Amino acid sequence: MAGRDDPAGLLAVAEEVARTAGAVLLAHQRRLRAGEDAGVQTKSSATDPVSVADADSERVLVEALTAARPDDGLLGEEGAHRRGSTGLRWVVDPLDGTVNFLYGHPGWSVSVAVEREEPDGTWRGIAGAVLDPVADQLFAAHVDGPATCDGIEIAVNDPVELPHALIGTGFSYERDRRLVQAEVVTRVLAAARDVRRVGSAALDLCAVAAGRVDGYYEDTTQRWDWAAGVVIARQAGAVVTPLTTQAGTSGVVASGPALHADLVALVTAGS
Repeated sequence: MAGRDDPAGLLAVAEEVARTAGAVLLAHQRRLRAGEDAGVQTKSSATDPVSVADADSERVLVEALTAARPDDGLLGEEGAHRRGSTGLRWVVDPLDGTVNFLYGHPGWSVSVAVEREEPDGTWRGIAGAVLDPVADQLFAAHVDGPATCDGIEIAVNDPVELPHALIGTGFSYERDRRLVQAEVVTRVLAAARDVRRVGSAALDLCAVAAGRVDGYYEDTTQRWDWAAGVVIARQAGAVVTPLTTQAGTSGVVASGPALHADLVALVTAGS
């Protein structure tokens, strides 16, 4: 039986709290459809929203993780932060894909990861769960086991050559950054099979893990966007590397091993 502090035991906690937050978000969306005010404010730009649902989901996640793992650290998108004493921290995105959520569009998720502090002070993801509440699908993995979707093992597509690759991506909410990203996606469209844009980085990484796309890149993300998805993608066989631009933005590139070098070269050309 998995212990409380091993990766499998930690993943069980991640899955449980993600489902709890997902239920809260579905309840909010039902009230939105009934005409309730979403309580929307903005963050990085006028088109980057945060809602009451985001805050409620993070509150539920923090409460559940505090009850289950009171001595661990915590890092959340909407401001939750605490230092722990165990060398572990939880990285949560309570609602990845807020715009989709507010429009009633599929493509939003809850992302819960747990990381362990390494001797050099860096943090390494050891377990992650990403819940798609609309599809009722749970993607999950820990470093000692396979990646799964609803308990069924998943794997990346490999080998795939760039001309036959379906590539996922995402875009910044900042106008100047989007103009640069438009140049990059133009190159990708010319070189690859096609491009998909879901609106949730966590789900994009899970799509790579499940073979629903062949690769994914995005250069404007935060740790909570990708922390769980990176664990899942890697355990499904993906190569995942950082993507840093001259403008100082950062993100990730993820794909099967055979595609990875060509995809990185394509999206970083000229940067």
